[in-house]
Amino acid sequence: MSKKVKVAIIGCGGIAGGKHMPSLAKLENVEMVAFCDVIAERAQKAAADFGTPDAKVYEDYKELLKDSTIDVIHVCTPNDSHADISIAGLESGKHVMCEKPMAKTAADARRMVEAAKRKGKKLTVGYNNRFRPDSRYLKGVCEAGELGEIYFAKAHAIRRRAVPTWGVFLDEEKQGGGPLIDIGTHALDLTLWAMNNYEPKVVLGKSHRKLAETENAANAFGSWNPEEFTVEDSAFAMIQMKNGATIVLETSWALNILDEKEAKCTLCGTLGGADMDNGLRFNGEKNSRLYTNSVMLNTSGVAFFNGEAESDAELEARLWIESVVNDTDPVVLPEQAVVVSEILEAIYESSKTGEAIYF
Repeated sequence: MSKKVKVAIIGCGGIAGGKHMPSLAKLENVEMVAFCDVIAERAQKAAADFGTPDAKVYEDYKELLKDSTIDVIHVCTPNDSHADISIAGLESGKHVMCEKPMAKTAADARRMVEAAKRKGKKLTVGYNNRFRPDSRYLKGVCEAGELGEIYFAKAHAIRRRAVPTWGVFLDEEKQGGGPLIDIGTHALDLTLWAMNNYEPKVVLGKSHRKLAETENAANAFGSWNPEEFTVEDSAFAMIQMKNGATIVLETSWALNILDEKEAKCTLCGTLGGADMDNGLRFNGEKNSRLYTNSVMLNTSGVAFFNGEAESDAELEARLWIESVVNDTDPVVLPEQAVVVSEILEAIYESSKTGEAIYF
């Protein structure tokens, strides 16, 4: 594909404007040629800021998908529409980058994979935390076998008070849940990816709404309206994998805790351990002595480098477009994202029934 890759953005809100469009704009082989949003003004502004001079604007994604010249679509809409838009995009012959989580339900996520296979098109999910320098370094260490067999892990997505009060984040119908499906999904993806283990056996989880009813709550994004807060404020789970490994997942938007960690993981293996508490730390035993090593990763380029360091979001966009151009697998495989959705759904189900959910 020597020509420029023609990309369309469906959903021109915060995540599109904050991550997708600025990152794609840095790529010389990409043109953003179409923009769609249910609020026409948002699509028009996105086209003016990031589009080609003749970029088209739509309010209905189905009309956009009729354009056969578009190669790739980025789906940046609320969770409940991820599957329908992504599947329609694949059916129309386009490659699809869908924001996380993959879908509101696991069944929808599986339908997306089936559509991609049926049409022979690429599908990926926006788990951008994989592209951080610490995440990539940790993945390399795991792949080299330096931690041995990883049999215990923690997936951390804990905020003390940072409930997103804008958009549809608090709307269970649109989103399918709260912090578990919003930020817990990142921590779980990161942990499963580092371990390279995608075979869950059983899940026991509990979600809570203990602080959601609070009036005039202290919150980083302004106090929330308890009547609109229809999702959980925190959720916790234990996941046992088929090989016996155990993962503990902890996530919250609002929790009385000082130890905040978001999109991080802790790994414990037979040869060593790793965590992301203060930078990237490794621990283990050598020569009958315990050791702790910290790895300092330069995340802002080097002093003598003339130019800008590539951000996580820019790396995500570049590698995704390269997978389309070179016909290679994307970094985030849709089959991996399906397992994340299946586990999240099992946690919600376990919380409702009080029972462990077996796979």
